[in-house]
Amino acid sequence: MYRWKKWFPLFLSVSLMVSLLLPSFSVQANEEQDPELWKVLRPLDKVVSFMNTGAHPDDEFSALLAWLSLGEGVRTSSVLANRGEGGQNEIGNELGNGLGTIRTRELQEASKVLGIDLFLLSQRINDPIYDFGFSKSSEETLEKWGEKVVYERLIRRIREQRPDILMPSFRDVPSQHGHHRAITRLSLKAFHDAADPHVFPEHLKQGLRPWQIKKLYLRGMEGHETLRFNIGKKDPVFGLTYPQLGEESRKLHKSQGMGRDLPAEDYFVSLELVKSASGETGKESSLFEGIPVTFEDLAASVKDAGLNKRLISLQKMLEATQKAYPDRPAVTEKVQTALKMTRHIKDAVEKSRLDKKQKEDLAFRLQVKEKQLQAASAVASNITVRMSVEDPVLTRGDDTQVTIDIQNGGTSDLTDLNLQPVVPDGWTASTDPSFGSIASGEQKTVTMNLSAPDDASYFDPYQPSVIRAKLRYRLQGTKVNRTLSVNPVKQTIALLPDWGMQLNPSATIVNTEKASDPKEVTVTVTNYKDSANSGTLRPKLPQGWKAEPAVQPVTFTRPGEQKKLTFRVTAPKGVQSGRHSIDFTAEVGGRRFQSQVQPISYDHIGTSYLLTKSRLPVQAFSLKMAEGLKVGHVDSGFDNVASHLREAGMNVTELKAEDLANGDLSQYDTIVVGIRAYLSREDLLEHNDRLLDYVKNGGHVVMQYHKPWDNWKPELAPHPITPGQPSIQWRVTDEKAPVTFLQPEHPLFHAPNEITEKDFDGWVQERGLYFPSEWDSAYTPLLSMADPGEKPFQGGLLVADYGEGSYIYSSLVWYRQIQNQIPGGYRMFVNLISYPETR
Repeated sequence: MYRWKKWFPLFLSVSLMVSLLLPSFSVQANEEQDPELWKVLRPLDKVVSFMNTGAHPDDEFSALLAWLSLGEGVRTSSVLANRGEGGQNEIGNELGNGLGTIRTRELQEASKVLGIDLFLLSQRINDPIYDFGFSKSSEETLEKWGEKVVYERLIRRIREQRPDILMPSFRDVPSQHGHHRAITRLSLKAFHDAADPHVFPEHLKQGLRPWQIKKLYLRGMEGHETLRFNIGKKDPVFGLTYPQLGEESRKLHKSQGMGRDLPAEDYFVSLELVKSASGETGKESSLFEGIPVTFEDLAASVKDAGLNKRLISLQKMLEATQKAYPDRPAVTEKVQTALKMTRHIKDAVEKSRLDKKQKEDLAFRLQVKEKQLQAASAVASNITVRMSVEDPVLTRGDDTQVTIDIQNGGTSDLTDLNLQPVVPDGWTASTDPSFGSIASGEQKTVTMNLSAPDDASYFDPYQPSVIRAKLRYRLQGTKVNRTLSVNPVKQTIALLPDWGMQLNPSATIVNTEKASDPKEVTVTVTNYKDSANSGTLRPKLPQGWKAEPAVQPVTFTRPGEQKKLTFRVTAPKGVQSGRHSIDFTAEVGGRRFQSQVQPISYDHIGTSYLLTKSRLPVQAFSLKMAEGLKVGHVDSGFDNVASHLREAGMNVTELKAEDLANGDLSQYDTIVVGIRAYLSREDLLEHNDRLLDYVKNGGHVVMQYHKPWDNWKPELAPHPITPGQPSIQWRVTDEKAPVTFLQPEHPLFHAPNEITEKDFDGWVQERGLYFPSEWDSAYTPLLSMADPGEKPFQGGLLVADYGEGSYIYSSLVWYRQIQNQIPGGYRMFVNLISYPETR
């Protein structure tokens, strides 16, 4: 007998057992399928909910979520802490907040595939809950994020969404990422705290109520399993197994290279029930054991006989609605009936004498069901609504026209139509809010004139669209409410500065070793105003610096036009070492703008924009370089090291596929290979023998780190090198970790730059990744480092002779240091490149 009687004394165990063990009905695989319709019908007969928590984009337990949402109709949500800003980018060179923007949009589109609700605890650009890179402990993670900030937001989401089941994606074990461990630790703590009114009592004043989660699971492991079940069956509507459906969503995480093609086979989920509101955590036969799954289950505890019967009747109507699938007109009729019943029962619950907690619980579940029914109504009735914007890019004070096309493809007329714009404070959107009816088979177009105020906030990629609309109509006598917005994959409405700038280089250095040559800074200015205009652009310089010209006039004749302006900036003689900055200001029509606007556009996520201050960071420090060195660079697409080296004054040539296949490699003193290049450059993999011959004949290669699965094989190096696995353990995440020089007299530490411990000060994010676990004795390890309390790694910088040449393999994150203008990163990397001249 199920143990939920301890929570709901009057529940009928037989009723619950039937609802758990038998599906409401089965879809016949030989019927003509309608996946779009079935996705909105599947959750109608269930009231149970599930929340999955994690730290980063891609932490979703996608296979299980697909089974829950698409297979079982469970209201499913994913709550993730940050936006993956500290990761690597496999589709472009955006990092930091640019990468966070990409991964946020990927998450949103992936969630649509699974039909789940997505919530991020990170709320804004540069939020405290930021992906600062890999961490090995929850303590470090929560110290950097702010434990109270994270926990308050997690408790808030739990109280808002009221999940019956909570499950972190990972266990709190030493082999896990510290971010994962932190969220698991807080999820376990939240099981009781979300129900405690004394924990964040301000929530109660804001209208939220305490909520007791019924069960909390962790992924099972040997000796820790209370439930095991198979989700490997093929869904008759979607035509794929649930793990395959999960991978379809993961394929949208393109910036992480996610998504596999799985075979259709058994897939067992292993779980451990670690917390239960009943206090019992033993073996189970079902994930939903002990939890009311349907309105009929809930009715068993309702003492009001009339309300009890109405809940049971509603459940039967919801099941009848699903049984009408795939007949859209028949489904529409039953959906509208169920929608009317749901609203009447909501009113009855509000007026009932049920105890406060039960009334709150029923009211919330009925509210969710009302929302689900309205979504089902929109699809089943073939009422297609499309919103588009004449000019999606606006500036302050601009107007544009929003078009809403409503196509009634159903069999019933729409009446009492009403359209209400939803815009930020200060914006205006004028339209005729009431426009009568639309007969079956007819189409109507409504336009709204949208105006942005003179002080409107600029585009924020993490906020909802600035223009939405609420559409209300009556269908078969029942009101339907829909929220409309522009499809972000097709169009993004963005309010941008009149002029947006992009600086090239994005950052630079000044070498204090020599008289400062003028630095050419190219500012690409884009006119985002919808008309011709003119203005000026000028740099604001540190004291003693000069720019030629000091100011430049700019005239645009059309919107979207771009102009490239070049300034020659010179630092004063004897410039002080340290960080300097140059701010660029555009003045247009009496207004000043200091914004860089970085468009971010990919087919799978549409277009977004990242706005930052138009500031050029300049780091002044001593950097010696060997004269006349010629460097070839194999770009992986994952970093911008080559452009920064050129900016520092090095002669760097990009090696294309033809160069690796047939070019004269001997002309280069050194060839630098970008991080993970064997993954992204098939030509490098194909012609690796030519790279090895280049070394054997006297060349020098600087090979940067690879993950074990980046097409890396030990024999790709002249002497075997094996990256350690599991890779999560072969890294030094503390950017301040002490560094020991194993061969302090080695030439790499003395020429052309004298390297000391100070060159490892100020590093960002981490020391190194994917350290080798094994390497041939031909290599000399030069550095040793470790995270606190751990055994040192000695494979972060390996050097070996091979034939007449030399080969360096390094797991240190040089690209992060160089792209952040860390002096020691530059100085040491230049030494690695210059080795042929100094060995």
